[in-house]
This record gives sequence, C-alpha cells and structure tokens, in this order.
Amino acid sequence: GIRRFHLYGHSYGGILAFEYIKRVAEREANHEHGNKKGCLSVVLSSAPFSIQMVEEETEALLDDLRKSDNDASTLDERFRIKHQCRTKYMPAPLVDAFKHAGTVWKDTSVIQDYVATVPSEQASNMCPALAMRGEHDFVSEKCIAEWRGVFNHDRVEVRTLEGCSHHGLLERGTLYGEILNEFFSKHDQ
Repeated sequence: GIRRFHLYGHSYGGILAFEYIKRVAEREANHEHGNKKGCLSVVLSSAPFSIQMVEEETEALLDDLRKSDNDASTLDERFRIKHQCRTKYMPAPLVDAFKHAGTVWKDTSVIQDYVATVPSEQASNMCPALAMRGEHDFVSEKCIAEWRGVFNHDRVEVRTLEGCSHHGLLERGTLYGEILNEFFSKHDQ
C-alpha cells in the first residue's frame, strides 16, 4: 500500500484534508513513528478556516458588486468572473463538477458551524502545510491566515496567487503547479 504521500484539498476538500491530518495526529499521540509513514505534507487550497467567516466575506464582496452595478440578473456571473474563476467562460471541468454536484454539498448549510480547531495537546506533530488562495478569492486573506493558529507547529506557509481567484489551478495552471511542486519537493523525504 501507499506508505508516504502528500495530501491536497481544495475548498471544502481542504477542510476534509485538515480534519484528516488532525485526527491522524491525535491517534498517533502515543505511538512512535520513526519510519516516516503517512502524510508528508498537506495543501489547503482556497480552504476556508471558518464557514461563517467565508460567508461574511462573500456577502461583503457581493455588496461591493451590487454597489457598482445593482443588476441582480448579472450578479452571479460577475461574482464568478471576479472571485470564483477569472476566465472568460467557465472551464469545462468546473461546469462538469457543478453539473454533477450532489444535493448535500451545493451550499454550506451542512457545515455552517465549521471552524477549524487545534488538535488535542497530546497529539503528535501534524505534517507541514501550505495554505494558499487566489488574490481575488472569496476565501479571504484572513480566512487563510487563520490556518496558522490551528496547527501544532509553525511549519505553515501561506501563499497568495497573483491575479487568481478561487480556482487558481484553472486560471494559472503552470504557476499553480510550480508552487505545489516547490512545496512538495521541500517535504518529500
């Protein structure tokens, strides 16, 4: 089986990635792991630290768009272009993902109370982390920076992708890949 891996989670997937590594650290608290099995690093890509925080930030961004143009019929598309995916047209992988979305995760209501929390004091050290977001992402700088406070170490890098929004991978794939490659390479041992 897979003994060593890097974990990547985007948006809600980043929340799941964090909760996974937190629980592993808590389970391993009383065990020695000198063979470096398991997760070597984690990337939280455009993952909100708090659902309430990201919803408040999103509402503020929507208010700004309404102030500049109160046409409700174009609001969703203007939001998409500015804060969700800064491409002329919605990329096919994103269209497909939204088209096949289940009924449970179409909005944040099922996780509305989520706020990332630190692992127990007895937890072993969590793996190094990269928390990243796009410059125009609705997951704000504050929402990303807060990740630093919930890891039980100081090996959390925070990066902002210039010119990108929530889906930086689809907007500037080469830059995105270079950042991931650099981070994974540092922790691939």
